[in-house]
Amino acid sequence: KQYQAIETFPTIKNEATNGLKNLNGTLAMARFTDKDSADSQFYINLDDNAHLDHRNDTNLGFGYAVFGVVVDGFDVIAEIQKVPVGSIEYIGDEVPAYPVILQQVKKLGTSVTKP
Repeated sequence: KQYQAIETFPTIKNEATNGLKNLNGTLAMARFTDKDSADSQFYINLDDNAHLDHRNDTNLGFGYAVFGVVVDGFDVIAEIQKVPVGSIEYIGDEVPAYPVILQQVKKLGTSVTKP
């Protein structure tokens, strides 16, 4: 079965005030309406998305916390971007037609800069 609910981690405090911006190639935590509702979902910014940065302390304006950057593998991201999407009830629009699985992710450290 495709797209089954799975147990997630507890939600975390939103760190969108960390000064990092939703720029092309960055990774950020996805969340629901509540600013502190992120758990295990993230996204990769494919463009500069200033509208996703912290603007104020309301749920709507708090923004999305950037926590990483892609330093290698942009060719893989380009392929992921080509996956056809559709709408699935109770999940939303722009849902991949088939699961996309990242088989390897590495934590490189806190001072890595994008080449």
